[in-house]
Amino acid sequence: MSTTQTLDARDRGGPAQPLLTVDNLRKYFPVRGGMLNRQIATVQAVDDVSFSVRKGETLGIVGESGCGKSTTARLLMHLIKPDHGDIIFDGDAVGVESGITVNQMRRQMQMVFQDSYSSLNPRMTMTESIAYAPRMHGLSGKAALERAETLLSQVGLNPGHFARRYPHELSGGQRQRVNIARALALEPRLVILDEAVAALDKSVEAQVLNLLSELKSSFNLTYLFISHDLNVVEYMSDRVLVMYLGRVVETGPVEQIYRRPRHPYTRALFASKPTLDPDRRTTEMPLTGDPPNPINPPSGCRFRTRCAFAQAICAEQIPTLALPFEDVADTATPHLVACHRPEAQAAMGGAHHA
Repeated sequence: MSTTQTLDARDRGGPAQPLLTVDNLRKYFPVRGGMLNRQIATVQAVDDVSFSVRKGETLGIVGESGCGKSTTARLLMHLIKPDHGDIIFDGDAVGVESGITVNQMRRQMQMVFQDSYSSLNPRMTMTESIAYAPRMHGLSGKAALERAETLLSQVGLNPGHFARRYPHELSGGQRQRVNIARALALEPRLVILDEAVAALDKSVEAQVLNLLSELKSSFNLTYLFISHDLNVVEYMSDRVLVMYLGRVVETGPVEQIYRRPRHPYTRALFASKPTLDPDRRTTEMPLTGDPPNPINPPSGCRFRTRCAFAQAICAEQIPTLALPFEDVADTATPHLVACHRPEAQAAMGGAHHA
């Protein structure tokens, strides 16, 4: 997908400045127990995650369940308070005295959740749900309802049929279209889509994905697209970020990541994709062993306990995202991997199919 977009008047830093920059984001959740309910351990859900999202692009985030994808999204929206790290929106630090407030950031960054039903107030009609945020930010009731009806049309729902309906009267796909309209009601620049199509059947999923592509162009949007579906991420994204046990292990352009994944975990992730091709049957497990406990993750590289190429250095040092030594740097869209031996897993060849 093309990343060419017409930047709106709110663009402060120019097209070269990332719309969103995340630096060393961290969140540990306390584990409590005993008669006094004291903290006995911590779950390292997100640990020193850093990335940027350029204006007009779609950055996909993938990884198995529990890797920290959704927690990262909630940290960005400050639905969960980060323990450490900086969030910078178009050059302005969020939540600091010299930057912008969380409320100011949320006007420009909205989120669509996976559960379309629990995201909506069951006592509010569709137009009331969409108009609620604009009214809270000063728009008159009549103007807010007019905007809500316009947005219903733009997401493919006839206001004459859906404006006064309640969530229980809609299908899952229709409710998710309403949630997308709600996210657009404040005219944001960045929309976080957290498994937004995961609960939909495939025919409805395709319709919603096409709708998201159209809205991105119409509203000059930037997307952060979180999904466990590798095919959907490939279709929607310009760049991909792969997470494992709270850390980023690989990131780069979608074509390079899918054509030549460099991290052994990324390769195993792609090898586990179901296939209908009888000539590409899986002959061996792409990944063995159980995921480590996030309360007590392995030292050094967190993937080393499941990696066929692990060496002593993997247990001693945490690998940092870097360009593999034999690759030529692309300063615009580098392909980075957090692995002490990227040359070893490059020799693995294709996925484990025969």
